[in-house]
This record gives sequence, structure tokens and C-alpha cells, in this order.
Amino acid sequence: PPLASHTETELTSRCSQLSERKKISTRYEDNRESPEWKVSASALKAHPTERVCSLARPRQPADGWQPDRHLLPTFSMGVRAKAKVSARICQLAHPKQTRMAPSSSLNSTNTYLTFVPQAKPSSRIHLLALPKKEHPHYRPDRPVSSNVPKSVLKAVASERLQTLARPKPRKPLFEGFDPYKVSSAARAATASPRVQELSLPPARRCRTKSAQDEHNHV
Repeated sequence: PPLASHTETELTSRCSQLSERKKISTRYEDNRESPEWKVSASALKAHPTERVCSLARPRQPADGWQPDRHLLPTFSMGVRAKAKVSARICQLAHPKQTRMAPSSSLNSTNTYLTFVPQAKPSSRIHLLALPKKEHPHYRPDRPVSSNVPKSVLKAVASERLQTLARPKPRKPLFEGFDPYKVSSAARAATASPRVQELSLPPARRCRTKSAQDEHNHV
């Protein structure tokens, strides 16, 4: 049988060059004894070009740039001699005065200053400052570990309690149990008036049909 046709590719010289591994320099040293190494004679005798010199110069600030002002500016003697402080500035320069009265502590004879309250709170403020009282029927959380009374320890469960404590027997699914099957007792059960009342829709959704609606339906 004839052979299937296939595409033949030729490797270019550039791809062949890129596929070769990078050669290690002859001056490469695996482990240097010191981070300092000798500078070659050609590097010592080299002269930088004009481009390198221009790049080595620091960058000049933009036009209109001004340095930051000092935090505490200095004024000349002429400004100090001519400047006059107004009465308002002198008033603002004085520290705020507060009434303080000396009082002595009970444990020591040293006296210290305390602020004398000027404002008097109203009765409403006093009422709001009182802590909220607990409800008379409030009971705190029970402790995690509590003592069990002796009567409970000696109690014996009745036959009815033991019957109710047993789990309801139920067959597993692989033995033929059908969880969707309705029992005969549930089918014969009759709903109580309360259940029927709860099953009715709310009054806002109940709407009586008018004669026009019945005519349209027909």
C-alpha cells in the first residue's frame, strides 16, 4: 500500500543556534574565596562617553519648584521691632483658667487639686444615669454542673416510659421499606376543626366570583 503523505520540516540555522546550550565563560569561578575581585586593566583605563556622563548627572528640579518652608520661620529684627500684638491675640495667648479646690485624701496627708463641677445635671440626667434594673422574673443561667437530687437518682422508669424510649422499628430501604407509602391509619384519619381552619387560605386571597367572571369562564 502507498505510504501516507507527511510534511517535512527543515531546521533553520537560527533555531539550531538557539537550541544549543549557553557556554560558560572562561573567567567563571565556581566558589569565590572573597566577594572582592580584581578589576581588569582595560576597565581601569576606560573613559566614559558623553552619554554616560550625562546620565550620571543628578536630575534637575522642575521649573517653579520651591523647597518646603521651615516649620519655625525666622523673622528679621526689623519685623520684630515693628510688629505689635493686638489685645485679642494677648487674650488668646493666656492659658484657660479653671476653678480648682484643694481636697485631702483619706489615706494620706498630701493634698491634690480636683475640678469643681460647674454644671448641675437635671433630674432626667440622673434618671438616665441609673443602671437598668433586672426584671423581677429574670433567672440567671443555670450552672453547667448541678447537683442531682437523691429522689431522681433512685427513680425507676415505668413500663410506659420504657416503651416510649424505644426507637420506632423501621425496615431499611434494601429490605423493601418505602418512605413514600401512606399508612392505612393516616388514610382513615379525620382532620380536626383546628386543622381545617389552619388549612384554609387567608381572607385576603379569597375572592368571590362575580356573574361576569362565571360568564367569561363559560
